[in-house]
Amino acid sequence: MMTKPLLHRRGLLALLGGTVLATGATGAGRAWAGPAVARVGDDVLTVEFDSALNSRLISGLAGQPVALTDFAASETVTLQDDRIIDSFAFVDRSQAAISDAHGQGVRHVVRGVSAEGLEKTVSLSFYDRYPGFPLVKVAWRHTRGEPLAIKSCRVGAHTLKSSGAGFWSWSGSTHADRRDWVQPVKDGFEQANFMGMNASDYGSGTPVADVWRPDAGIAVGHIELTPKLISLPIIASAVGASVALEEARAVTLSPGDAMSSLDAFVTVHRRDYYATLDAYRRVMADRGLAAPKAPEGSYEAIWCAWGYDRNFTVAEIEGTYAKVKDLGFKWAVLDDGWQTNEGDWALDPRKFRTEADMIAFARNIRAAGLKPRLWLAPLAVDPGSDLLHDHTDMLLLDENGAVQDVTWWNAFYLCPAYQPTRDYTQALIRKIIGEWGYEGLKLDGQHMNGVAPCHNPAHNHARPEESVEKLQEFWKMVYDTARAANPEAVVEFCPCGTSYAFHNLPYTNQVPSSDPLSSWQVRLKGKSLKALMGRDAAYAGDHVELSDGGDDFASSVGIGAVISTKFTWPNEGRGKDANFRLTAEREAVWRKWADIYNAKMLPKGQYLGELYDIGFDKPEAHAVEKDGRLYYAFYAPEWDGQVELRGLGEGGYRLTDYFNGADLGTVTAEAARIPARFQRFLLIEAVPMQGARA
Repeated sequence: MMTKPLLHRRGLLALLGGTVLATGATGAGRAWAGPAVARVGDDVLTVEFDSALNSRLISGLAGQPVALTDFAASETVTLQDDRIIDSFAFVDRSQAAISDAHGQGVRHVVRGVSAEGLEKTVSLSFYDRYPGFPLVKVAWRHTRGEPLAIKSCRVGAHTLKSSGAGFWSWSGSTHADRRDWVQPVKDGFEQANFMGMNASDYGSGTPVADVWRPDAGIAVGHIELTPKLISLPIIASAVGASVALEEARAVTLSPGDAMSSLDAFVTVHRRDYYATLDAYRRVMADRGLAAPKAPEGSYEAIWCAWGYDRNFTVAEIEGTYAKVKDLGFKWAVLDDGWQTNEGDWALDPRKFRTEADMIAFARNIRAAGLKPRLWLAPLAVDPGSDLLHDHTDMLLLDENGAVQDVTWWNAFYLCPAYQPTRDYTQALIRKIIGEWGYEGLKLDGQHMNGVAPCHNPAHNHARPEESVEKLQEFWKMVYDTARAANPEAVVEFCPCGTSYAFHNLPYTNQVPSSDPLSSWQVRLKGKSLKALMGRDAAYAGDHVELSDGGDDFASSVGIGAVISTKFTWPNEGRGKDANFRLTAEREAVWRKWADIYNAKMLPKGQYLGELYDIGFDKPEAHAVEKDGRLYYAFYAPEWDGQVELRGLGEGGYRLTDYFNGADLGTVTAEAARIPARFQRFLLIEAVPMQGARA
């Protein structure tokens, strides 16, 4: 079991790549065996092994071989005394045709043995459907000598060599500071990317780490069907940016014993991380995990009553419906504050005296021509609640018998792998959708993304990690229960500020940017979730009031995100940052964007994330294809220069700035650059002219 990242920076540098060691970056040195004795791969990626089974990655993306990494010990074992077994004398290699859930391909196997008698077998499966994206499995078998006490193992450790132009990264880990998922990799950069809990209520994520330079990138991750407590460290050194997959593995191997790595992958790609996440999504779909097709309701514009804060009155919320409807928004979301506490989920009598009042409230939303959705924070239970008093057995406990804190609500975790927790939550979902009449759920809270291993003796877990691995089953139960009660129910999953756990995504049909700290986060999260859930995923920009300037609808509309707002009207809302009143000036802006959104409905289009590099391309650019038309979005504080319209088909296209209604002329794929001058954003619709093909 691993409950914290494996290594500090010095340890990471020692493990991550032969290039670092060979240059003396850690004060050590070694000579690599080279040259290559085995080559495996396809037209996009070749993996070369030297006589010590160090490996390097050679890209064919540019049409000719380019070594992206130097030979390094990419698959190693660390012993309990911190010795690293990283040299395995080459024995043999073999290959065989394969056909399985991922299609047809070739499996290459390379084998070597260390001086300690540890045999390493590296299996790389290259599939026709996934060029440059081999699936990796490593086995270590002890053949002779004294038992080996293993501490950890790693696979896919490579250092992308510097081209002098810098690096960008994408990391799927979760942090309490809610940092950007996409970050530049500068001197001294280090991020362990532990996939367990990185704070009491911030954890899990998507098990992928990616680094890239302008011409190419590399990535590593695992493709297991359940979350695993591993690290995917990214660090910068004098020679490049490194990635790896690290796993704690406390086991003693006697002669004849063996152990295997997780099912993993390594890959190379062009431009940013989108290609990696898109291929990862498709591979996981082959294995049975895929986001569901979003219903029509998932694409409809959202108004949320959170502008009135927890101390809302029913009258002021209901007094806003006519304006919400008039502006073109479709959903009315009742947020936090309807309940007495998290856990009991009893109605606050100051707002709803009986369940009949709650039923009437949902009915009144529909009578106003809107759809009702209700906020809920499952797996949280408050001190002082009846549930906590009567059912302490439902708590998730650590190895010391202590509760796990949910900081935002001063609550504690319930264990998702404990059947009474599941039964209690299922009954609540049936009531909300089936009896109260809500047509959607807003599931909210950073604690939903991941949980710690559970040691509550009342649960009789076979392993503490059952809570981690069965969290996705809990969300499947919630999703299936809601959809059984209403087949068109929208189940929004909002794990506040976290990097979404991929294993939860098959059990939601709408995801927001989840408390973005900037418009940049709205856009990068949109690109990431379109890759992880599908090009037409129902991703929402979250309340526009959280964007730059509190009015940046452009960052949602341009990338194909659902628009959302929490305006109050006719009076101001509440809360320490209340400034949400829909003034006449704001109303004109909100109305214009809602009209554009409803007319274009770009989330239903195909997000073309592979066309632009969110890190290196200036200005930042995104593209969506819908109904044969291409929609481009460019972002910069200020821009005066050319922009490039990538992905155009044959023939000419008529261009329109669809926010300002300005004709921008025509363009072709052969002459795809146009002059542009704008502040904040430029949104372009490219319509094929007669005879053109997208």
